[in-house]
Amino acid sequence: MAPWLLATAYEVCDRLQHIWADMAYRGQRLRTWIEEECGWSLEIVQRPGGWGWYPMGVEPPPLPAFTVLPRRWVVERTIAWIGRYRRLSKDYEYLLESSETMIYLAMTRLMLRRLARQAPYGVPSPQRLGLRGLARAFSTASRH
Repeated sequence: MAPWLLATAYEVCDRLQHIWADMAYRGQRLRTWIEEECGWSLEIVQRPGGWGWYPMGVEPPPLPAFTVLPRRWVVERTIAWIGRYRRLSKDYEYLLESSETMIYLAMTRLMLRRLARQAPYGVPSPQRLGLRGLARAFSTASRH
């Protein structure tokens, strides 16, 4: 499944250079395919030492109760942002294209809200200038 997904990403994402992957993708075959076919680098996010399977009767070394894995939070945070939208909190869509479009809309809204928060310090809007009615219409027309 990974080569199919990455081949699709290769066609669409021309700026992609580095991939972080879970330990499930640590095989050498995938790494060589990514480096040779796509020209990207692959970094496997490792769990801290001590994780793993131990034989019966062997006590594993003590580990902290919670360990943050590098770059894992980026995916978790993005999924949480998407899940805040009611229509995306469950799988309501019949078509895959509809789900994809809703994700694009949710992330576009998130980016626009962030840009709008920065607007008071950037270009002032007609509302912030106190312009109303025709004065507002003429002030926006003169800018374009």
